[in-house]
Amino acid sequence: MSKTHIVIPARFGSSRLPGKLMLDLVGKPVIAHVVERALEITDSVYVATDHEEIFKVVTEFGAQAVMTSESHNSGTDRLAEAATKLGFADEDIVVNLQGDEPLMPATLLAQVAQLLEAHSAAGIATLMQRIEKVQDFVNPNVVKVAKGENNKALYFSRAPIPFPRDEYQSDMATLPSGDYFRHIGLYAYRVATLKAITELPEHPLEALEKLEQLRPLAHGIEIVVDQACVAPEHGIDTLDDLERVRAVMSK
Repeated sequence: MSKTHIVIPARFGSSRLPGKLMLDLVGKPVIAHVVERALEITDSVYVATDHEEIFKVVTEFGAQAVMTSESHNSGTDRLAEAATKLGFADEDIVVNLQGDEPLMPATLLAQVAQLLEAHSAAGIATLMQRIEKVQDFVNPNVVKVAKGENNKALYFSRAPIPFPRDEYQSDMATLPSGDYFRHIGLYAYRVATLKAITELPEHPLEALEKLEQLRPLAHGIEIVVDQACVAPEHGIDTLDDLERVRAVMSK
């Protein structure tokens, strides 16, 4: 029988906010809040880090920690190394919770794991949220996803997809008729899939769009996607984000 684990990739370095996971957030480091969020749904919580101080802090707050390489290019590579070191079974499920997401609802962690459990042919599950504003639809920083039958993800793009040919205008003021969704970067993987992804070459679509999830999709790995049951808050990328999250948590 498969088990579900939450693994939090926690790299100390950050181009926009170095050391952000160790910054104070209402009395505790950011990473400590993320650990506590994960522990709301399971006691199988691990932090995969490259930094001794992060390792020490997360163990104090109830997670197990594993040291991983400093040279990983992505959180997926760090997860795969952690899963191998920790001896997870190939059929186990790993939920990837980012270390800078202290406001991620625990209900979404459970939802994405259950989504993968319900689709035995899929290797990855993820979530999406309905787009309500035309500004988000045309914004290349808002990643869109198109879904087919049985929750299968067809494509992820920075471009407006699916493209409303009859209604689209470059200066349109309202969202065209139809259903459009933004991708939420929360994933569940089967361990076998996680390991396989690290062996795959970069795909031209991934290189073009700068979207890591296009690598497994383009190589035939099935990704399932469903609408998030609640809307998540944005994570911490900048000092402004940190102040915003502080304000929310202080309430």
